[in-house]
Amino acid sequence: MLTRVRALCLALPGTSETLSWGHPNFRTKKGIFVTCERIAGRPSIAFRLELDEVQHFLTMKGFFVTPYGRGRWVSLDASGRLNWKLITTLIRKSHAIVS
Repeated sequence: MLTRVRALCLALPGTSETLSWGHPNFRTKKGIFVTCERIAGRPSIAFRLELDEVQHFLTMKGFFVTPYGRGRWVSLDASGRLNWKLITTLIRKSHAIVS
């Protein structure tokens, strides 16, 4: 999962990978937009989104509140089969927000 997320994120303009808080983060000069981490023991991908989008995705299976996100992040449980088309869309949205 990380290899694919890394490739998708680093293909976007002005993106770099940093290691913070013990896990990889993908960022632009203005901030982090995607992170891959373990939350409550499960692998997850966290996305920086607009408040209304966060609320929308929280109604969908596999998504949960990112503990530190202050309502502006949503996490996806990455332990099962993943919808890479949706993940790609979320990565691009997240990137646009912090660019």
